[in-house]
Amino acid sequence: MLGGRPFRKRIRRLATAFAAALALPVAMTAAGGGPVAHAAAVQCSVDYTTSDWGSGFTANAKITNLGTAAISGWTLTYTYAGNQTLQNGWNGTWSQSGHNVTVVAADWNKTVAAGANVTASANFGYSGTNTAPTSFAVNGTVCGGAHQPPLPVLTSPAAGASYSAGATVPLAATAVAADSATITKVEFYSDTTLLATDTTAPYTFNWSAVPAGDYSVYAKAYDSLGASAESTPVGLHVAAGPSIVASPASVAVQQGKTGTFGVKLSSAPASNVTVAVARSAGNSSLSVQSGASLTFTPANWSTAQNVTVAAAATGTGAATFSATATGYAAANVTVTEIAATSDYNARFLSLYGKITDPASGYFSPKGIPYHSVETLIVEAPDYGHETTSEAYSYMIWLQAMYGQVSSDWSKFNAAWATMEKYMIPQHADQPTTSFYDPSKPATYAPEHPLPSDYPSQLNSGVSVGVDPIAGELKSAYGTSDIYGMHWLEDVDNIYGYGDTPGGGCETGPTAAGPSFINTFQRGAQESVWETVPQPTCDAFTYGGKNGYLDLFTGDTSYAKQWKYTDAPDADARAVQAAYWADTWAKAQGKGADVAATVAKAGEMGDYLRYSFFDKYFKKIGNCTSPSCPAGTGKDSEHYLLSWYYAWGGASDTSAGWSWRIGDGASHFGYQNPLAAYALTTDPAMAPKSATGKADWTTSLSRQLEFYRWLQSSDGAIAGGATNSWNGAYEQPPAGTPTFYGMAYDWEPVYHDPPSNQWFGMQAWSMERVAEYYQQTGDAKAKTILDKWVSWAISKTTINADGTFLIPSDLQWTGAPDTWNPSSPGANASLHVTVSAYGNDLGVAAAYAKTLSYYAAKSGNAQAKSTAKALLDGMWNNYQDPLGIATPETRTDYSRFNDPVYVPSGWTGTMPNGDKISSASTFAELRSFYKNDPNWSKVQAYLNGGTAPSFTYHRFWAQADIAMAMGAYALLFNA
Repeated sequence: MLGGRPFRKRIRRLATAFAAALALPVAMTAAGGGPVAHAAAVQCSVDYTTSDWGSGFTANAKITNLGTAAISGWTLTYTYAGNQTLQNGWNGTWSQSGHNVTVVAADWNKTVAAGANVTASANFGYSGTNTAPTSFAVNGTVCGGAHQPPLPVLTSPAAGASYSAGATVPLAATAVAADSATITKVEFYSDTTLLATDTTAPYTFNWSAVPAGDYSVYAKAYDSLGASAESTPVGLHVAAGPSIVASPASVAVQQGKTGTFGVKLSSAPASNVTVAVARSAGNSSLSVQSGASLTFTPANWSTAQNVTVAAAATGTGAATFSATATGYAAANVTVTEIAATSDYNARFLSLYGKITDPASGYFSPKGIPYHSVETLIVEAPDYGHETTSEAYSYMIWLQAMYGQVSSDWSKFNAAWATMEKYMIPQHADQPTTSFYDPSKPATYAPEHPLPSDYPSQLNSGVSVGVDPIAGELKSAYGTSDIYGMHWLEDVDNIYGYGDTPGGGCETGPTAAGPSFINTFQRGAQESVWETVPQPTCDAFTYGGKNGYLDLFTGDTSYAKQWKYTDAPDADARAVQAAYWADTWAKAQGKGADVAATVAKAGEMGDYLRYSFFDKYFKKIGNCTSPSCPAGTGKDSEHYLLSWYYAWGGASDTSAGWSWRIGDGASHFGYQNPLAAYALTTDPAMAPKSATGKADWTTSLSRQLEFYRWLQSSDGAIAGGATNSWNGAYEQPPAGTPTFYGMAYDWEPVYHDPPSNQWFGMQAWSMERVAEYYQQTGDAKAKTILDKWVSWAISKTTINADGTFLIPSDLQWTGAPDTWNPSSPGANASLHVTVSAYGNDLGVAAAYAKTLSYYAAKSGNAQAKSTAKALLDGMWNNYQDPLGIATPETRTDYSRFNDPVYVPSGWTGTMPNGDKISSASTFAELRSFYKNDPNWSKVQAYLNGGTAPSFTYHRFWAQADIAMAMGAYALLFNA
């Protein structure tokens, strides 16, 4: 029997530190009355880039100080040639007079050190041609600048356009070159597939015989100086037959007001077509005011005609409006009536509409949420169109909030079903779980600090404990299969393993996806930049002679096998979302609508208890060598949500082995007291196993103790604890404090970067505590929150224009006192320092939710006002066509060239032919990145240019922002 190293999930570090400060020069007079000497002339460059969506764009102006002295204050000026109109700006005070634009430094960024830079950004609207400015000045001095890339704009098709299968889709683009360069060619792409190249304007291509499906198309322009840039992608839908197209797919209407949506046809009809629009189901307080009958001709079929829906003065809830015509597939629009005062619910529905609009690109054609709309992004997932169990849990939570606002629970149920189908391994994916022996859960393999310490030798001589819950789970649910999400999925099968859920192992690059994959597996120092992507079902088709197995574990021989890893915070978040769905649906008298799904959440929670156990089921407490005692029952259970649990087995059903492991390392950021409360008090999701409810009851108490133990004297929560020091049951350093015998670890599980450096962990975890407190009023939770909220607000800055700064990076000193349940210590030596601030909007949303739930129960006015300021600030300052986002400069992208450790002499091949050897780098194992439309920005950086800036739309962040609006509306009737 083979055990397995865990395939760890790593939370991304999203927040970035702000650039060096800048300041405005002001006229001054010396104390003696004479004039102050002027500074030397500014030496500067300005790099101007845009993200253009056809009728508007985001402009980014990066100012670099090329001089030897700091720029003590700056004002940027430049001029547009067209009708570009300022809408809002950030990282400076923006103004416009005619064609002239002026940007004045903010108070916090008013000095630029020699060699440093700062980026100011703004949104503009325009029509016609969006020609880039040709000259920039800082403090009146004209700046030089790096050659600006060309500006392509895809003018056809329109975003969200729909066609019939077999139709010809007209692609067209404009492109403007900068710095006296000329456009040499424009390429048209569908996703990563090159469709055509045009070398002369007007740049067009007729994409013929397009099959049914959903596509993302864009143009890429090249200029005579070697620069290139891509347009904003446009989503389009090709229906199997003639269809009616309605956009947007969801509309919010406040009581007594009206809303509109557009209707058109997918293709030209042979004769006039009459489309009827009517409410087909739902809230009868909504009705068609105009546009009930629309006529489309062979000439105007592609021009949208508006339908106006009116809401009565009373009533709330959703209705479906159907647009129908003989011979055409109907189009449905969900219209939700909300209270006249529900401004924040209106915001929620507006963002919900953007997120769920197929044209936005957040979902695959199968309805799977991508990690981000953008493909070029490296975080915990190493590609934007991968996804995580975390993203699925946010999808379920988003749809629960939608049900609360609209009273429509079908989308919540559908979200769970999508997760169950694509992210929980089916029986065919875990075919040998019936051979699992709870008395011999796995074979021991120690963890090591560095990737270069691997492979890790399996050691059957180390005793492992018994698994005390396998039998009761099988008895309760009638199967040996595990009901938990695997953590990482290659949605579009970009790697090409083809491990399709329920559909086969290593079926190859031609499989449509999604495909289960793994990355992390080699010690606490292994960052995403050092990983070797591998399949979850290793059939030795790819990699080396033993597939990828001998990169990670050492053995005398290897068997083809499957293996999965669960990220407990994601499963717990799905349970949390199901609890809210059950609570909100029952309040609407619709508990029966969600009952079946909520019961499945209880089943997921039952299996989630595997995260409560030591990795090898050894006894909890003072386990300081591999020879420490094996557990004999519940004595191996620490009752905390650990970093993972994992399970695997032989692919050959006649081989007869399977394994399971937990994890002895627990991070405070993964705890979820609300999920524990739900699984112990909500009958609709009660675990069916014999001891499930009892275990979660103990866990709830233990989690609250854990937070209290780790709370610094300042208020922030420190890292966590482990039952296996360095993952090898080593002796912790002398004097290390303990929690029920487990050693304190300020950076549990991973170290690059430190796992408790990111403020997002604080906001995520404290939100769960705040939700639990709001539901129960538990004084233990309030004590933790009182201190944390006071600390967090003291580190938050809300500017006059609504922009804000929240903590980004944290530094830790000292340690907590050893835990004494009857007399908790004061942790006087445990301190935190905020080392960087930022405006990570997803984290700000989680933080605002924390403050909202806390304020709703405690009555704390400052917490409520700070939550409102954060929500209003992001709504008023950071909107774009896809959601709410800000540009990010990614200096870590220098690591695309990082070496990936592969033992000397080990060679193999990725599914796409990329070679694996001791000379491999991150990028060389992922050559597909070099075909990404944004790769040129990274390549320029790798060639010695400036760090690239991207505006990312992460699914989890957009969902969290939308839900923060909905939560504020719910809690404060706003």
